[in-house]
Amino acid sequence: MATIETVEIPALAPERFQDILAERYSEFEVAMDKGRSVFEGRTVWNVNSTGKGGGVAEMLRSLLAYAKGIGIDARWAVIKGDPEFFRTTKRIHNRLHGAPGDGGALGDEELSSYRATMERNVEELAEMVRPQDVVILHDPQTAGLTEALSQRCETVIWRCHVGLDRPNDLAKEAWNFLRRFLGEADAYVFSREAFVWDDLDDDKIEIIPPSIDAFSPKNQDLEPDDVRAILVAAGILTGDASGEATYTRSDGTTATVGRKANLSGSSPLDPHAQVLTQVSRWDRLKDPLGVIEGFARHTHHPELHLLLAGPATEGVADDPEGAEVLEEVVRAREELSEDVRERVHIVSLPMDDGEENAVMVNALQRHSTVVTQKSLAEGFGLTVAEAMWKGRPVVASRIGGIQDQIVHEETGLLIDDPSDLAAFGAAVDELASHPEKAEAMGRAAYERVRDEFLGPRHLTQYLELIVRLTG
Repeated sequence: MATIETVEIPALAPERFQDILAERYSEFEVAMDKGRSVFEGRTVWNVNSTGKGGGVAEMLRSLLAYAKGIGIDARWAVIKGDPEFFRTTKRIHNRLHGAPGDGGALGDEELSSYRATMERNVEELAEMVRPQDVVILHDPQTAGLTEALSQRCETVIWRCHVGLDRPNDLAKEAWNFLRRFLGEADAYVFSREAFVWDDLDDDKIEIIPPSIDAFSPKNQDLEPDDVRAILVAAGILTGDASGEATYTRSDGTTATVGRKANLSGSSPLDPHAQVLTQVSRWDRLKDPLGVIEGFARHTHHPELHLLLAGPATEGVADDPEGAEVLEEVVRAREELSEDVRERVHIVSLPMDDGEENAVMVNALQRHSTVVTQKSLAEGFGLTVAEAMWKGRPVVASRIGGIQDQIVHEETGLLIDDPSDLAAFGAAVDELASHPEKAEAMGRAAYERVRDEFLGPRHLTQYLELIVRLTG
């Protein structure tokens, strides 16, 4: 039996963006005023498959908090599935990115398992949703709920966070698996135009890029001494710290970092070392093995260290491949020559407290000399915007939503071919060798995120879409 989880979200005041947005805040105020009147008496439900871990959960947590701060009854429901269901949806996820994943089938058996999970969950959801409500379903795990919920309420939106710039046969196989469920949706939301599927109704298409929350524990300002204190407390840096390992939670209270990261046999970092950092889930599409090889063979800074960070795998319920990928990364490090191996650090961040995990990521990104996201496929890549917001120079693949964030040679460096490890190494060397250039890129990166990739723009687009659909 499915037991739907509801995630409690505190309301956050949108007025905190006034100083950051300056004159652009008035545009957000107009959208908020419309939203308050249209959503009176309605609930906006967001439905996905995990309450923590990954970019979708992070975005929901902040967007719904600001929606509630506006006065909208915004709620979050998490469906339940068994291991077979999540193997199937991970297979779909990989194929939507053009990758075979585990190479398994998407046939009748997988379809039967998927349908059964949808039926178990929709029974509970139908009891929670009212006819006047709006439901936003996120990603492949929830697509099969569309038809049944469309019969229950007047507005159902399906939001696809993943895609491929040039869809191949694997991506189209995933489309065909999911398409049968989506005909009753009132709108389809994608992160970028290139991700839109063939044969969908053009009138139902909406393009809404993702965003970050400037005030969340993952992105809030931290003093340099406090960055070091947080990383020392987590066991990631050696030595003592003069600052406080504290941060501000979303509810405004102060918390202290107390849990330790798992370093998978690697040593803590010297606080004075230059660091190249990639933060991501343990996923082959993030290409952690390629990052290790590119660092080991194609960077030429003997003082530069590589840090690969991701969530503790037991804390991410909807990703059955995470532990397996982490094991591959640990083995790849062990196979390096000793002098290189000592400069490669593998960090699994505890997931017991999502906000503590987030501030560890924040501190890691702020401590980094260069941040990378050398993905083979990427829907958007929130870690890129996060690092840019912190003024870090980023080396990343020219794919998916990453290329919408980074302006090459202005706000970061893009690698045309993610498999070109020599180009990756050269880009890292360029930024590590030219700190003035890296600093200038970081300043420009911050301004780009402020103008294009913060929550008010994202929430405004959602409000305008729903106002149009319900008007």
